[in-house]
Amino acid sequence: MSAVIRNNVTVTGRDTGPALVFAHGFGCDQHMWRLVTPRFTDDYKVVLFDHVGCGRSDLSAYRPQRYASLQGYADDVLEILAELDLWDVVFVGHSVSAMIGVIAAAAEPDRFSRLVLVGPSPRYIDEDGYRGGFTRADIDELLESLDSNYLGWSAAMAPVIMGNPDRPELGTELTNSFCQADPAIARRFAQVTFLSDNRADLPKVTMPSLILQCSDDVIAPYEVGEYVHRNLPGSSLVLLKATGHCPNLSAPDETAAAIDAFLSND
Repeated sequence: MSAVIRNNVTVTGRDTGPALVFAHGFGCDQHMWRLVTPRFTDDYKVVLFDHVGCGRSDLSAYRPQRYASLQGYADDVLEILAELDLWDVVFVGHSVSAMIGVIAAAAEPDRFSRLVLVGPSPRYIDEDGYRGGFTRADIDELLESLDSNYLGWSAAMAPVIMGNPDRPELGTELTNSFCQADPAIARRFAQVTFLSDNRADLPKVTMPSLILQCSDDVIAPYEVGEYVHRNLPGSSLVLLKATGHCPNLSAPDETAAAIDAFLSND
């Protein structure tokens, strides 16, 4: 199956411009970038897509074995770039897609010119000498809750992940996004996401990278952003004023400005 069809790829912006590829986080789809991408369509070819199992991707393409690790999602990214014949791509990945981008860029570095990692976490579970923000018991409880009552979990967790309790409409949007996902696929994607350990992949990246860290992120604490910065060669770390885990929704202007500044810095 065509990767462009399978992953519901959409292309806008300047056709002859450099490619700027946006990838969404867990439980979301490409619609989550709608407030950020308009800043770039005059100068860039803007590419958006849905991970298989999310949004308007082809659900029939989902294979548990292929997507049993983040490598399967990274392979999808590389297939999209190959099908569109894109090189020197700027890849912007939010949350779990940050690590998907790292894996893809390490595998085929010539395809990428820069990475932008929004709220990245190479490992969510604490370990001796490493703070990911969660214990293994926390993650086991989260996955059990997903199994027993996915809609209830979504309604409870989405506002926490979003943060910004003074703007409840943001939490509602994320809740609705979670609830539109296929529960069985979402549970497997959550397991892959929260049990992954991609720390060893960070030093393999060779291109300049920008890490965008929110000021108060329960999913990816500041220590995680610092860890990624220390272990990702050629990276820069920017602490946003935005709070929560989804600055692409809660602070799109600040997010877009930080990305633009990074791309303008030759």
